[in-house]
Amino acid sequence: MKHLPKHLRPRWRYLVVEVESWADATLSRGPFQREVWYAAQNLLGDPGSADADLTVVRFRFADGSGAAVVRVRRGEVERARAALACVDEVDGEPIGLRVRAVSGTIRAGEESYLGGAGGFGDESTVVLAPGDVRATGRRRDDGAVDVVTGDGYVGATDTDTSVPGRSDPANGADSDDN
Repeated sequence: MKHLPKHLRPRWRYLVVEVESWADATLSRGPFQREVWYAAQNLLGDPGSADADLTVVRFRFADGSGAAVVRVRRGEVERARAALACVDEVDGEPIGLRVRAVSGTIRAGEESYLGGAGGFGDESTVVLAPGDVRATGRRRDDGAVDVVTGDGYVGATDTDTSVPGRSDPANGADSDDN
C-alpha cells in the first residue's frame, strides 16, 4: 500500500500536560487515557471527540506529580484543552491537569517544557510555622513542597517553609533575611 502524500497526511499538535495528585496516588497511562476519552466524549460529543482524536502518547507519574503528552489534530487544540480541563479524577484519585505548552513535535515539547517538570529537588524536614510539629516534606523543582503530616498532606511553597541549613531553627542558623 502506498503512503499518502505529505499534503494529505493528518497534521498533529502535541499538548504537554502537567499532572498533579496526592503523593501516595498511583496513576498509569491506560486509566488516564480512558478518562481523557470520556471527558472529550462528554464535552464534545461523538463527532467532536472523533475530530479531536485525543491520544496519550507519553505518560509518567511518580510521587504525586508527572507529565503527559497528548496528541490532537491541528485545528482542534482549543477543544482538546477544554476536554482536558474536564478531567478531575483517574481511578478515584483526584488529579489536577495543567497544559504547559502546545508543540508541533513530541521531541520539542518534551525537551522544551519537560526538562525538569515533576522532579523533586530534595527530601527534608520542614517547619510550616513556629511551634508546629516538624514533618517530612519533598521540595519539588518548581518551588512547591509536599508535606506529609499526621493528618494527611499539606501543600506549601518554599517561602512557607524553613530551608534546611539556612533558616532551620534546629541547626541554630539565623535566617538569611536579616
